[in-house]
Amino acid sequence: MNILCLDQFSDLGGAQRCLLDLLPALVRRGWNVQVAAPGNGELLRRAAAAGATPDSIHCGPYSSGKKTPGDVARFAVETPRLAGEIARLARRCAADLIYVNGPRLLPAVAIGARGGRRVLFHAHSRLDGYTLRLAGRSLAMRHASVAASCRFAGSPLLPYLGERGFRVVYNGVSPMLSVRPAHNLAELRAGVIGRISPEKGQADFLRAARIVYRELPQSRFVICGAPLFGDPKASRYQEELRRLAVDLPVEFTGWTDNVPGVLDTLDLLVVPSSAVDATPRVILEAFAAGVPVMAFASGGIPEMIEPGVTGFLVDQRSPEPLATTMLELLGQPCRMRETAGRARMNACNDFSLERYQEEMIAAIEAAL
Repeated sequence: MNILCLDQFSDLGGAQRCLLDLLPALVRRGWNVQVAAPGNGELLRRAAAAGATPDSIHCGPYSSGKKTPGDVARFAVETPRLAGEIARLARRCAADLIYVNGPRLLPAVAIGARGGRRVLFHAHSRLDGYTLRLAGRSLAMRHASVAASCRFAGSPLLPYLGERGFRVVYNGVSPMLSVRPAHNLAELRAGVIGRISPEKGQADFLRAARIVYRELPQSRFVICGAPLFGDPKASRYQEELRRLAVDLPVEFTGWTDNVPGVLDTLDLLVVPSSAVDATPRVILEAFAAGVPVMAFASGGIPEMIEPGVTGFLVDQRSPEPLATTMLELLGQPCRMRETAGRARMNACNDFSLERYQEEMIAAIEAAL
């Protein structure tokens, strides 16, 4: 079987890492896989190393979040040309299925996926408004199937598909062999790991950290990540974070591929994501590493965390209740260790990489 995988970015965000997790399983089945994305970023280099054929397409760049009138005009002009690119790629690799890993590619795929080629959209984030309508109509035009990273991300697409073409496939992670060190009361470390962007909530974390630091002067804080996808708003947001961190013991690590190494330095992972975040990958990585997780009960996160059993949820999305829960947990190391142990077992059973690969392959075969 021949599969053409399309992504709207070649930087490594969560969606791109999910695609890279899937590629080895596709190649092991003897399928021919081609991966196309804009530019020549890390996604294409790693896809080639995994046994896929890399290629480049022209898509964007566009502003993140709400689109400008210039973005809309450029998208309207670009879509027919991109549809031609996709059609040529699909013919060249004799694609049986086009796997779409980003919503802005869907209109071009709807136009370019001719010749009876099937389409599978991997939905990693929740769409709304005009973007949802455009994506939904594009999917309906091709009678496409959807694999959603959680029900929160996929449910808005159901009216365009019906249950027949829809399934939820939660992300998976490999087990981590490292064992968490004993809780060090001399220096309590809480941190956020992920792309620097307003929806990831680092500003709320720093405002909460200021409250925690007043009560626990031995506490230390970590922000691991960087702006991605050439987003100028994210770069300005990073400058705001540095202003909020003045006079606080905060370490900005920048971007790293060694997430397990950063997790090993933390007593508590905090995930203060906004309501639009679907399934932050770092939660599963923390589960696998045995690091306690607390998060806002937003987006698809409640589908991943069982409150008080595998992690801790904060219902009100603001710094004060976030700080209150952080203080409570940092003072209860035994409770955190027990919860992290259950979460680690849960990651092995319900969020394994093998389970993710098997369910995605089943989604591909069902789409065909």
